[in-house]
Amino acid sequence: MATCTRLTLCHFLSVTSVRHNCNRNVQAKASTVKGLYPPILPSPTAKSTSAKRRVVDEFFGQLRSCSVKEKIRMLTRVQRKKYVIYPQTFSLNADRWYQHYTKTAYISGLPEKYVGAEADTALAVDESLVSQAKSIVFSYLLQEHWYLQKTRSFVHKQQELSASPFLRNIVYGLRNLLAKENHVLSLSSLDYDPQVNYYWLRGERTIPRGHRSGLIEPMRFQIDDRPHSQIRIPQQLPEFVLPEAEICGEVPVIPLAPDLLPLFRRQYDNNIFIGTKLEDPCCYGHTQFHIVPDRFCRDNMNKRGLSDQVEVSLRANAIASLFAWTGAQAMYQGFWAEEDVSRPFVSQAVITDGQFFSFFCYQLNTLALSPRADGQNGRINLCWGTESMRLYERVTDGDVLGWNEALLRLLLQFLLNKPQ
Repeated sequence: MATCTRLTLCHFLSVTSVRHNCNRNVQAKASTVKGLYPPILPSPTAKSTSAKRRVVDEFFGQLRSCSVKEKIRMLTRVQRKKYVIYPQTFSLNADRWYQHYTKTAYISGLPEKYVGAEADTALAVDESLVSQAKSIVFSYLLQEHWYLQKTRSFVHKQQELSASPFLRNIVYGLRNLLAKENHVLSLSSLDYDPQVNYYWLRGERTIPRGHRSGLIEPMRFQIDDRPHSQIRIPQQLPEFVLPEAEICGEVPVIPLAPDLLPLFRRQYDNNIFIGTKLEDPCCYGHTQFHIVPDRFCRDNMNKRGLSDQVEVSLRANAIASLFAWTGAQAMYQGFWAEEDVSRPFVSQAVITDGQFFSFFCYQLNTLALSPRADGQNGRINLCWGTESMRLYERVTDGDVLGWNEALLRLLLQFLLNKPQ
């Protein structure tokens, strides 16, 4: 009599099984078969999210093959309301807000190139050069504050009457003096009262009202700067630190709307400009010089009880001005948010009211600040700065009292910085 037995399945599932080999061959053939029809793409005229994403991808693909002039034109042609950032602002604690909008970490002090052991060799200043520079600054200082005997100016015009001509003269004189030591200065271009503009996207906002209410759009920003003077050079300054270096600085995160700073939204032409046209060979920045306006001078700020905002306003001025200048330089080289910079861009700034001087260095490591490009971007921009330093105490009887020679040496080191 037959008995019921249970057979094992190991034989059918073994590696050498015919069924197993057949399945493997079928899968291998299926993976190599190409589609007979093109992929299904969303319509560019549809209102779906995938359709909008396709339109943006195709637009960015066209931009990558365009010339620099055409890139700038296409990125700035659509005019929407944008937040206008003023480098010299009356807003309180504006430096942290500007750091957030420009993705900049502020580091107190100057880079090691100026304060470390490297400064003694690379940017050494000869004593004879210091004495010549001192005589130049003395002569222009006495000219503005003693020999000309200028009368009292109109309200909020004192800086234009005394500090602006003094800074103009020393920038011109020191540049000519140091041209024999730094050959790039002999090839440089010196601009007075130039125009610097930069336009970019950063963050997102929900449209509160109107026919587009509820939609999410990127926030647009514009910086329109007018420095006192600036030096442009045909070669790029070397980087202060490597982009991958670990820096003890963080970018503040401001979750509030820019309207609370306050920043105001305006609609006009989107501009990206370094102070000259694209065809100019001097398309890299060296040093900017800024004059503190009368309403932000130290004495006026103390009278209003805002003495703690003096250094804050200087930092905000440096961050906004240098970011706009270096960002526009990078755009002139063909970089933008979707094609981030492959090398750092470096510029310097000196901010003064005629008596107090502040020094700042900026290194642009990234332009990918838009919501689309900033997701996986770990690089940040860096700004170094000093506290205000007094150049002299006062001018009396044709003599300058309380002269600070260390400040003059630092100014000469800034101007002696040259490309590698």
